[in-house]
Amino acid sequence: MSQLLTLAVPVYNEAATIQAFVDRIVPVLSSIPDTRWEFVFVDDGSTDGTLLKLVAVAGVDKRFRVLEFSRNFGKEAALTAAIDAARGEAVIPIDADLQDPPELIAQMVQAWRDGAEVVLARRIDRSADGVLKRKTAAWFYKLHNRLSDTRIPENVGDFRLMDRVVVDALKQLPERQRFMKGLFAWVGFRTVTIDYARAPRAAGTSKFSGFALWNFALEGFTSFSTAPLKIWTYLGIATALGTLLYGLYILLSTALFGNKVPGYASLFVAITFFGSVQLISIGLLGEYIGRIYVETKQRPPYLIRKSYSADKH
Repeated sequence: MSQLLTLAVPVYNEAATIQAFVDRIVPVLSSIPDTRWEFVFVDDGSTDGTLLKLVAVAGVDKRFRVLEFSRNFGKEAALTAAIDAARGEAVIPIDADLQDPPELIAQMVQAWRDGAEVVLARRIDRSADGVLKRKTAAWFYKLHNRLSDTRIPENVGDFRLMDRVVVDALKQLPERQRFMKGLFAWVGFRTVTIDYARAPRAAGTSKFSGFALWNFALEGFTSFSTAPLKIWTYLGIATALGTLLYGLYILLSTALFGNKVPGYASLFVAITFFGSVQLISIGLLGEYIGRIYVETKQRPPYLIRKSYSADKH
């Protein structure tokens, strides 16, 4: 019997790429034997014509379902909603910008049928991305994997195949602030990796600014590690010991050589340095307390305004 597989596609202001994505991916999927497909698109509060194009596609093809958010909740929420709505025996998250090649899906399905429960798509060539983006991504993976017990595979994005057992495990995770790359890694399961070269965007521009990427990285650190809190504890101990040693030095110096004229420059540097350390540590504590605050309110990570499919037209 044929197996039902789901494409989970979060979209935000991708009107320029929707038709190209559909035209390219449908023939690819149709060529894979013994499979049936469904598409779950989640419109994350787009302000261009993305929703209209998705509704038009869903109106003529029963394989397409579209979920419209009540507002922009962010990509992690949109990806969560698409996975929650997926009915397939396996689920494949993919972006609509065609940087992740649909042609790779056939290999992913074969690896799944050979026994893998997770099939990762790893980017071995990211020349389509800017130099700064490649460097900062490499730094993030290295730093995150040093600080966290949950290791995130380097150069692996959301594009992957997950068996139904993995999807059901993800749906058990209750947190509201969701760092999906970390959640994917945390659940584990039998995993294989397929390499590919990342292509340029088919159209449009990335929706992640430098500031958004920084916040995304901070979310990753605070979601899966308490090491930053421990680092500041050790830093506090080290500075306290340093201050004690310096106090002993001043005491001995005064006893042996008398009281010298105090140096305003060194006093200024000391005060500003320790004041900055305190502000940074308070900010770091605020990040963790903020996460606790959001989780205790128990608001849903997204709200669906309306769903669209051929059956509802």
